[in-house]
Amino acid sequence: MTGPIIQGWCPGALRPMMSGDGLVVRVRPHAGRLTQAQASGLADLAEAHGNGLVDLSSRANLQIRGVTAQSHPPLIAGLRDLGLLDASAEAETRRNILTTPFWQTGDAAPIIAAALEVALAAPDAPDTPAKFGYAVDTGPVPVLRAASADIRIERAGAGLILRADGMDRGEKVTQENAAQRAVALARWFVDSGGCPQGRGRMAAHIATGARPEAATEAMAQTALPVFAPGPTAQGLLLGPAFGQLSASSLRALAALGNLRATPWRLVLVEGLRDDPALPEMIARPDDPLLRVIACTGAPGCPQALGATRALARALAPHVPQGEVLHVSGCAKGCALPAPTDKVLVAIQGGYGLLHNARASDLAPQHFTFADLSANPDLMFETANAP
Repeated sequence: MTGPIIQGWCPGALRPMMSGDGLVVRVRPHAGRLTQAQASGLADLAEAHGNGLVDLSSRANLQIRGVTAQSHPPLIAGLRDLGLLDASAEAETRRNILTTPFWQTGDAAPIIAAALEVALAAPDAPDTPAKFGYAVDTGPVPVLRAASADIRIERAGAGLILRADGMDRGEKVTQENAAQRAVALARWFVDSGGCPQGRGRMAAHIATGARPEAATEAMAQTALPVFAPGPTAQGLLLGPAFGQLSASSLRALAALGNLRATPWRLVLVEGLRDDPALPEMIARPDDPLLRVIACTGAPGCPQALGATRALARALAPHVPQGEVLHVSGCAKGCALPAPTDKVLVAIQGGYGLLHNARASDLAPQHFTFADLSANPDLMFETANAP
């Protein structure tokens, strides 16, 4: 049996990716923010040119599903009219910027993110791998350290630090030069051999012993925060089950305020204080569906070997408080590359069960969909073989 195909790149708007339900078109909002008009327009485009479903990605992007070769050109025209399109596929790929969703007007984060966009669009910007990305995480406490990024701009005391992912030290920078220094660090990554054959990630490069010379400032040591639906200083966090919105739900959210996408598959509605009681949106931090993570699975993903979300929904009430179950359609674990308390991986004829592992690990126990649906406690009665 052959393993799943590793594409090595993420879809974009100008470079969509084929899936089991059509083309996936990824939209990258500037600084992770959609105005009400943009969010409402995006919902209209998803209905008119896709299947009406929009995914929230772990990189704080939105993905329109079910697009066809015929509907892609008018979709692109609509995204251009909304100000959500890059000048070229190359510029779009480089603009892989994750911005803390908790910025306030006048903060450093949106200013640095905008400057970084300009720098990455320049003709001489470094040719980094397609999954290479940046995190602008300049709030009082870093919140993006668990999110995928290769270069991180964070607060260190009263100043800012530019850090290569995988290092606990970085370079002192300012709001004015952070973007240019980030591009210089990306150029160092390329020039020092970080992306052989056009692929590679910063943490893996650092693990080989490579070190940027200017990395002398220690990063702040903080506990990793966990985010769930509920109020924040900037507005209300709401979450669709499995990070998937219908166009009608996106339109209803847009009517409430400007939106900010997050890497936790939650949406922050600016200025909202009270639960709007939208049918598809999770507003309670104790909702069992928040304890399960599931990719698209079969038949939506051509590489998935089994259904995921129906099983995850059935098992959610049985996952103990404080634990996470990851149901993955294949061993790639796209929805969550990191380890989780329990992982079910679709395999030929059933699902492999792992504990405290990644989807890519070898599963010692195998069950069928019927087994798990009839007896969810099977997940908790077994453990990984030693």
